Amino acid sequence: MISPEEILRAKILLVDDCEDNLFTIAESLRLAGYTNVTPISDPKQVRALHEANNYDLIVLDMQMPHMDGLEVMESLLDVEKTPYLPVLTITGNSDYKIAALKAGARDFLTKPYDLTELHQRIHNLLEVRLLYKSVSEQNRVQQELALRDPLTNLPNRRLLMDRLEKAIQRAAREEQSVALFFLDLDGFKQVNDVHGHPVGDQLLKTVAQRLQNMTREHDTVARLGGDEFVMLISGIADASDAVRPATDALSILSQPYKINDIEVQVTASIGIAFYPAHGHDAESLIAHADHSLLDAKRSGKNRFHLAKMIEQSSAAV
Repeated sequence: MISPEEILRAKILLVDDCEDNLFTIAESLRLAGYTNVTPISDPKQVRALHEANNYDLIVLDMQMPHMDGLEVMESLLDVEKTPYLPVLTITGNSDYKIAALKAGARDFLTKPYDLTELHQRIHNLLEVRLLYKSVSEQNRVQQELALRDPLTNLPNRRLLMDRLEKAIQRAAREEQSVALFFLDLDGFKQVNDVHGHPVGDQLLKTVAQRLQNMTREHDTVARLGGDEFVMLISGIADASDAVRPATDALSILSQPYKINDIEVQVTASIGIAFYPAHGHDAESLIAHADHSLLDAKRSGKNRFHLAKMIEQSSAAV
């Protein structure tokens, strides 16, 4: 539910070419406890003001010189961030009522009106508007959570696949390559067995942070589950460009971790695949990188291997 305090803090824009009307409504709202009311007499300012301030309600007189209420609402459609146009129209001409509602107004009031009725309509519209914004924000957060690993807040497999497909499309246009690193921690099970899962979870969070710190802003670090991580590195010219970040990742991840006064140490094994050498879609690249990760594990761990099609370019640490 929306609290009375939230309604009184809502952002309201009053638009009327009559200064007396503006003063009367603004003063009555101030006396009623509203704290964020902006009165203006020039309808041409409404679009820019709403774009900048995202008002919770616009109380709009329909009949004004130079620009009427219908024109104002049409201009608002270009900047309103949601399908909900927060407009209460005031008109003395009944012909404007249906036109205003068709143009997107949420409600209307006919002149002459009673201030008590105006206040109630403003209250009701603000309650609906704020509820709408609250639900929209909750939906946005839920959608974001559905794309994130709950432990590390890294992108999960679903978001990784989306970013990988887009990176492949961009690389195809720009005739560049994409490197996909599949990482697995060596010795992670022993950390859990000896020190417990809370320490293991904290270790995973620290690993995630270290990987994020070493990558560029437009690269992606994701967690697929367990101790499996993926690094997506775009905009590389050839396979040799992956050697440095792979070497850096092995070095950074092998540094000791201090967790709750406990020092633990793990290393990593990395399998690397490339677009277009190892596939033209996300699933193919992940499969090749996963297979080369197994090769790195079999070769002694704490090393990286490139996928077999270009094995002659591989290196190990």
